[in-house]
Amino acid sequence: MPDLSRRRRLLVLAICCMSLLIVSLDNTVLNVALPSMQHELGASISGMQWTIDAYTLVLASLLMLAGSTADRLGRRRVFTAGLVVFSLGSLLCSLAPDLGWLVAFRMVQAVGGSMLNPVAMSIITNTFTDPRERARAIGVWGGVVGISMAAGPVIGGLLVQSVGWRSIFWINVPIGALALFLTFRYVPESRAPRPRRVDPVGQLLVIALLGSLTYAIIEAPETGWTSAEILAFTVVALVSLVTLIGYERRRREPLIDLRFFHSAPFAGATVIAVCAFAALSGFLFVNTLYLQNIRGLSALNAGLYMLPMAGMTLVCAPLSGRLVASRGARLPLLLAGCAMATSGALFAAFNTASATGLLFTGYVLFGIGFGLVNAPITNTAVSGMPRTQAGVAAAVASTSRQVGGSLGVAVIGAVLAGGAPAGAPRPEFLAAAHPAWWIITGCGGAIFFLGALTTGRWAAATARRTAALFPDEAPQDHHRARAGS
Repeated sequence: MPDLSRRRRLLVLAICCMSLLIVSLDNTVLNVALPSMQHELGASISGMQWTIDAYTLVLASLLMLAGSTADRLGRRRVFTAGLVVFSLGSLLCSLAPDLGWLVAFRMVQAVGGSMLNPVAMSIITNTFTDPRERARAIGVWGGVVGISMAAGPVIGGLLVQSVGWRSIFWINVPIGALALFLTFRYVPESRAPRPRRVDPVGQLLVIALLGSLTYAIIEAPETGWTSAEILAFTVVALVSLVTLIGYERRRREPLIDLRFFHSAPFAGATVIAVCAFAALSGFLFVNTLYLQNIRGLSALNAGLYMLPMAGMTLVCAPLSGRLVASRGARLPLLLAGCAMATSGALFAAFNTASATGLLFTGYVLFGIGFGLVNAPITNTAVSGMPRTQAGVAAAVASTSRQVGGSLGVAVIGAVLAGGAPAGAPRPEFLAAAHPAWWIITGCGGAIFFLGALTTGRWAAATARRTAALFPDEAPQDHHRARAGS
């Protein structure tokens, strides 16, 4: 990629953030629309789970392929293709005649989405080569998630209440078209000098692993945890995992380079991403159903109720980027884990649902935690990794987020479905949600523990040893970056 002026670099960052905005808006807006979709389409809790997880599963399965493909064919080329497919998928979702078609069109959306965020992050990584400047750029990137969380529930509530749930997919089309025009005009093309080869076997194993695991978790409450169907899918998931690890170890250019995980900061960032986004997706899923189905709020009022969480995410995301740039990843990760765990415990241990003050306190704490966690995940994932494989390294971090999102909806939804089927009265729903809050608390605790474990001297030494495993490739400014130390 040629050297760009500061103004051009900031413009590239803005364009990449537009792609994140439409993807993030889509998720937050969809959560607010779930009850309306449930009533109109006659969906069960598992049906609502699939409208979310059909998207995140396809996204998680294809992110690493998209990252390596962008390194090979050109990042701008794959990014523009993603914008076209995502916008088309959004239009099709708005026209879906029933739940089955909606799930199918969500998968089309996901194919486009897989070519956006990891590729955009790779573009940012290769545009902002100075570690401190890159950390600040990633902080802005994380702030877009906060903007989408703040705007998404309100925009979604307004659209659902005034026009209907189908309109939530319309907003992606004009934003996608504008981003496409600006990409063609301002984003330079870039490729990796030695991109990885296609790994179709690894790709199929990833799809089999994630698909079978999520299916087993979502359908188990209805089918039965010990039913032959669920046990069969569980076995498929386990066999796929073992086969994937064995196959990727032997392959010279694997889809998932397991050498990355020799670095404690990288491995920690991957697991932290799963925990953080599992907590977020579960948090949004439970709260959306509670506020609208149990408290009886409109879609707009439910969105307004969650503004404290979204607002704190918006404030804390760029602050986290500056903290990572100046002091490293340790402090924001510890604060994030503590805030998210406290929020989950507040909902689990007290009758927060009946006390509006405690409810908002829980929202504020969760927003602080989630706002702080995103920047250190991304920065740690790419620091110390070869810049020529930036697409793959960033895609692993993005995949971890989507895997976490899928598992959060699947597990929390399964807990709710097992204790309170769709339309359950208030006491039954609150009782079923109680273990869900403890799961979210556990995710926050894991973030705190892993943040402490993977950001010390021992972790930094493992990162240096991992960089030595790539002798022919320049590390991603590992000696200058402070994300993992």
